Amino acid sequence: MSSSCEGNPLHLDVMRRRRGILSSLVVTALAVGSSACATARNYTDPTGPIFVGQASFLTRAASDLRVVTFNIAFARHVDRAADLLTRPGPLKDADVLVLQEMDAPGTESLARALGMNYAYVPAAVHPSSHRDLGVAIVSPWPIADVRKILLPHQHRFRKMRRSAAAATINASSGPVRVYAVHLETVFGASGRVRRDQARAVADEATVWTGPVVIAGDFNGTEGARELASLGYTWLTRDVHNTAGLFDLDHILVRGLCAAGAPPAAKAPDVTDASDHVPVWTTVRICAAAQQASRR
Repeated sequence: MSSSCEGNPLHLDVMRRRRGILSSLVVTALAVGSSACATARNYTDPTGPIFVGQASFLTRAASDLRVVTFNIAFARHVDRAADLLTRPGPLKDADVLVLQEMDAPGTESLARALGMNYAYVPAAVHPSSHRDLGVAIVSPWPIADVRKILLPHQHRFRKMRRSAAAATINASSGPVRVYAVHLETVFGASGRVRRDQARAVADEATVWTGPVVIAGDFNGTEGARELASLGYTWLTRDVHNTAGLFDLDHILVRGLCAAGAPPAAKAPDVTDASDHVPVWTTVRICAAAQQASRR
């Protein structure tokens, strides 16, 4: 009797399944490779495009600032994000909302739903979505002096160059300079690149002598560590798993102190608006925070 399995129906079925799996893997690899090779169309003009909308004229007195950062995943579910950000809890009535992976219509729609002002800076037309990809700053307080910061380096495959947004939020406690960032991915660049990009934002912030907030999707901790080494307070150092198992979303400040403990936290995304969860903190001018802690 032959010990060969040739002709055995079970063996043939296993072989067919293996060939099917192999074929699927090849197709997936080709698709990923094709996507990786597609290049972005960058907006390299440092003066724009920049989109600004003013709809809110908040005048209430407040010493604390609630800061939220949220990557809304290609702005696919802005309606869900609006629902999440208006539910009772730590995300509601934010003073500063920093958004990533946004386009202009999504930013305008969300700001309108929240009754807030906005500044939006696209970095490029993304080769996967074929839509603008950028960062936004949204606030009920007046927004002024909006600028675009071209960040150094490109994605190693897509050749996409990222930009940060800067704006002054004129809150009742005083003006605060806010920077919205979305640093390069681990797939797209090394940690050194993310450190360089964080340093470029810090360099721009040196001309501002007042309080500063730098927040967004850092795609890791390298950029946050770089800012901490430059004297920024890393409020989200102990906030983990903001995108699955990864610590991607951060808030750092200068001239501001946490108004509570822990200094920052993440909020659950019960609406499934994104693959990230929003991260939040409440801060105040450090002198006021120190006085409150002595009481």
